[in-house]
Amino acid sequence: MKVVLFCGGLGLRLRDYAENIPKPLATIGYRRILLHVMKYYAHYGHKDFVLCLGHRADAIKNYFVHYDEYVSNDFTLTGDGKNLNLINRDIHDWKITFVDTGLNSNIGQRLRAVEKHLEGEEMFMANYTDGLSDLPLPEHIDHFQRQGKTASFLCIRPNLSYHLVTLNGGDLVTGIEDITRSNIRINGGYFIFRKNIFKYIREGEELVQEPFRRLVAEQQLLAYRYDGFWACMDTFKDKQQLDDLYAQGKAPWEVWKTPGGI
Repeated sequence: MKVVLFCGGLGLRLRDYAENIPKPLATIGYRRILLHVMKYYAHYGHKDFVLCLGHRADAIKNYFVHYDEYVSNDFTLTGDGKNLNLINRDIHDWKITFVDTGLNSNIGQRLRAVEKHLEGEEMFMANYTDGLSDLPLPEHIDHFQRQGKTASFLCIRPNLSYHLVTLNGGDLVTGIEDITRSNIRINGGYFIFRKNIFKYIREGEELVQEPFRRLVAEQQLLAYRYDGFWACMDTFKDKQQLDDLYAQGKAPWEVWKTPGGI
């Protein structure tokens, strides 16, 4: 199944990390977050990627064109340093299609722009490329296939340090609780679509606004509830937290390191 990755946003809230580096190329450990996401899908056998490019498309293209697998893999060096033999590899059997989807396009329009690259696909996946999870992908796919709907997204509890406040219609507080203990769930950015999703997206529309409302009205939108690990790299603080998990050897999203992984 093909995987569409949205890589064209400006990532404004991460600008204090590096203004000239597009958000998908921000690092966690020695890998870019984009590569972390791609390795997650590749672990489950989905290695055909379509990258929706926009801001600093040149940087993302150059990263892959000049990608050196020895940087993030074990290898043996012999022959006075002349022979480098990789013990394991990352992207040698991947297919990556790079598509310019516009500098200022929203997610819905980026998806529309790559429709022609999805011809022949009954279903495909998509991802915001800034969230990491240990979601069991085969279970999500199986749930989607059994339900027979048009779209599904990962539905998670927010891991934010905020309090949810309820009011009596005026200024009197009737309830307050940690948002993580509430029944509120949010879109985790891991999507599965059938090819007819494109009939719901019109010119200029954002994906999760008008198109998703149409899906809701026709009972064609699923939420896959998951309470395992999920984290989004939205700010520099988020990046630091993910870096800390990685440095401690506690990176749950690295499913490829599980027994039997690649």
